[in-house]
Amino acid sequence: MADFYAGKRVLVTGGLGFIGSNLAIGLVHRGAETTLVDSMIPQYGANPFNVEPVRDRVRINYSDVRDAHSLEYLVRNQDVVFSLAGQVSHIASMRDPFTDLEINCTSQLSLLECCRAHNPQARIVFASTRQIYGRPQYLPIDEQHPLVPVDVNGINKLAAEMYYTLYHKVYGLRTVSLRLTNTYGPRMDLRSPEKGFVGVFVRRALDGKPIELFGTGEQRRDFNYVDDVVAALLRAGATEDIAGRSFNLGHPRNYSLREFVEILGRFAEFDSRCVPFPEERKAIDVGDYYGRFDRFRAATGWEPQIDLAEGLERTMAYFRARREHYC
Repeated sequence: MADFYAGKRVLVTGGLGFIGSNLAIGLVHRGAETTLVDSMIPQYGANPFNVEPVRDRVRINYSDVRDAHSLEYLVRNQDVVFSLAGQVSHIASMRDPFTDLEINCTSQLSLLECCRAHNPQARIVFASTRQIYGRPQYLPIDEQHPLVPVDVNGINKLAAEMYYTLYHKVYGLRTVSLRLTNTYGPRMDLRSPEKGFVGVFVRRALDGKPIELFGTGEQRRDFNYVDDVVAALLRAGATEDIAGRSFNLGHPRNYSLREFVEILGRFAEFDSRCVPFPEERKAIDVGDYYGRFDRFRAATGWEPQIDLAEGLERTMAYFRARREHYC
């Protein structure tokens, strides 16, 4: 796989965000000619410092994936396109559904149309989400589980994923969708209070402030360290015979939120307490979630390497050393 990317032209949308920047660094280290696209909208997590280690070895185009004219130019001659730009806040999707629609669905269709018209040979990897499943009907969730999203974000991501599958079936585009679960690690957005609990908890731990667990804190989740997610994305882009398919990511072990906080407490001093669920969040909470990733492992050989304790230790060390750029 390392040889696959050497000399390849690769486009990463959302390239200055959390996962996109970590992917960009991985691509540069593998010899790819890497172009990053980012709108630099502050609430979506873009941070130029994220690519500081490779700043002089990537091209950065400051544009919005909602601009179809820019996309038409950017996708040309790319060997692999990683579609990572997105609005990831579930609460924000409910408050502003039309912006979520534009970013998470309409712009994805624009990207596919641009590739169909100007670069149909490109491999395209789409970052989907576990949120498309909604509330689990059984656990662990596999790819056969019913798709019943509970919020606007999940609906738009599901529609986008269906477009990617359709464009493979009808036009032969080589698309792959990865359904990401709770991704964490260096370069994640710590400033937004609405992108999921992991960034909020890490920020409060760094600040020594109390962490609030909604409900009982016994909700269970699976977690992927960002290096493992980057490895999955790279495998998805390099594997020949998986076009048109969708795959879960996940981890062999799941944890309650209370257990997550206990592990985080090994690396920082803070208090924690349980508080009632805010009604706005309770309405779209899915309860327990953890998934199976057997299908992706069988297709690509991928499996996560980093457990939660090691991942949180690395995460806290990264942000402590670079605090002024993230907090």
